[in-house]
Amino acid sequence: MYQWFKAWRMLALLAALLFTSSLQAGELVRIAAASDLRYALDDIIELYREANPAANVQVVYGSSGKMTTQIINGAPYDIFFSADIAFPKRLEQEGLTATPPAVYAIGRIVLWSNTLDAGSLTLNDLTSDSITRIAIAQPAHAPYGLRAREAMQAAGVWEVVQPKLVFGENIAHAAQMAASGAAQVGVIALSLAKFPELATHNHYLIDDNLHNPLTQGYVVTRRGGNKPEAMHFADFMATEQAHSIMEQYGFVMP
Repeated sequence: MYQWFKAWRMLALLAALLFTSSLQAGELVRIAAASDLRYALDDIIELYREANPAANVQVVYGSSGKMTTQIINGAPYDIFFSADIAFPKRLEQEGLTATPPAVYAIGRIVLWSNTLDAGSLTLNDLTSDSITRIAIAQPAHAPYGLRAREAMQAAGVWEVVQPKLVFGENIAHAAQMAASGAAQVGVIALSLAKFPELATHNHYLIDDNLHNPLTQGYVVTRRGGNKPEAMHFADFMATEQAHSIMEQYGFVMP
């Protein structure tokens, strides 16, 4: 009888520990985020965890277009931070959102190089014979790549530079190609150029009159609408603390 009681007590203690661990871990919130947010959002999540020690937030970065397709096909994301508000609006049209699309920031694009002084370059310089490889994100599904193409078209250099282009799956991949030397110059997000490891090199801020605005929007998905923690994190993105971090990485707050 005593042995049975000890075994029962041990099971009860284990159950209590498991229950406590689940409370400490918190409700898992899965975030899909445009890759221009890679460093800014990482810092914001760290700040959020400091204020909410039980928070359990996971983020996956990629191109906004591809992530939209993934969510439509059932990917289990609770919040979607897109580099173009058009993609959250598409999810709303599909009936896959719990909140209306909202603008969280305006992005900018820059010229950046690991081997050249990009601060002294302009879009016209990309036509030089000395520059043979230029990295941009794939315009077909990455908003930053589309804006890069628009800017080069408006500057009248697109036809000349097109044969020089190498395409990243997303804007972080394009930045990686420029950083590794796979491309001499990259048209990348200002938010990535401001990351300390890249900020040691100068950049050239591209005139935003040359392209459509990078109006970045988010939604809580229909799946995330059932999670109070997802709604709580979405609200945190609108705080002064989160805005301060976004501004440090060059985003313009709406």
